[in-house]
Amino acid sequence: GGDRAGTQAVIDGQIAAFRRDDGDAAFSYAAPAIQHMFGTVDNFMAMVRGGYRPVYRPQTYHFGAVAMVDGQIVQKVHVVGPDGGAVTAFYIMEKQPDGSWRIAGCSLGAPEERSA
Repeated sequence: GGDRAGTQAVIDGQIAAFRRDDGDAAFSYAAPAIQHMFGTVDNFMAMVRGGYRPVYRPQTYHFGAVAMVDGQIVQKVHVVGPDGGAVTAFYIMEKQPDGSWRIAGCSLGAPEERSA
């Protein structure tokens, strides 16, 4: 439905922003609680560069299933990172009062549903 398209557009937008090192744009896709936690764009980007290389500089990625986990909407993204390693990124999506979607968290896990 529209929600799935909306959540994927946000993730696409953030990954595109990472690829061009547009910290302001990348940070704008983060949920308010995430923005508050990091405080500044520089802090956020340092964390991404340090801990999230696969989504900071993916070779390729494609969207997987959407799951409900503890009442939260989680979009799985299958990523091939800059080193060629496969990971699954689990994006926690949060709907804002205005109806837009933001990213409320991301964790990297073992690759799922590998495609040839």
